[in-house]
Amino acid sequence: MLIAMRSPSSPSTIKPPQPLATKIFHWVSLVSLFLMMTSGLQIYNANPVFGGRTGFHIPAILGLGGWLAGGRHWHFATMWIFVLNLLWYGIYVVVTNRWRHRYVSDKDVKALLVSQNKKRKNYAWHRLVYTLLIPILLLAIYSGIGMYKPAQFYWIVDSLGGWDALRITHFMTVPLTLILAGIHSQLGRKVGGDRLLDSMFWTD
Repeated sequence: MLIAMRSPSSPSTIKPPQPLATKIFHWVSLVSLFLMMTSGLQIYNANPVFGGRTGFHIPAILGLGGWLAGGRHWHFATMWIFVLNLLWYGIYVVVTNRWRHRYVSDKDVKALLVSQNKKRKNYAWHRLVYTLLIPILLLAIYSGIGMYKPAQFYWIVDSLGGWDALRITHFMTVPLTLILAGIHSQLGRKVGGDRLLDSMFWTD
């Protein structure tokens, strides 16, 4: 009854088609990110990045793995799921040409600078934040590989300024990803309403 009373132009009435591949990608990303973050906190507690062993510790209940080795096993196992999920979806986006509508363009930059259309600017911000997530995730993977195999990929460690700088860089990609993902979700709601967010995980 409430839906029938809404304006046809309301974002809540928009029914954006989201293929099954998109739903699978978002679910796998959500679960694998959760497992990586909780196991990462377990690794952090073994030797905090900020302040050494006397630094701030995360409550044990938020960690996954029980101890350092357990946290590492969970973290690196889930890392492969996360990376492979990004890889296949990246290929899917390119093959299906969905990238044309997902990432920021010069038109979006122009809209942010001169457009007076609020809806158009929301679209532009949405694409900009979505695009910014990519280098952050790639940095997380890049620095993570350096931590995973520091002897084999010593040049990754060196490129980021040494072991301590590598650890801090990798650690900081987590809050950056969470912040951008949160903004991405809110902008998605502004662009397409709750139905757009629901369609990313559930039915259209």
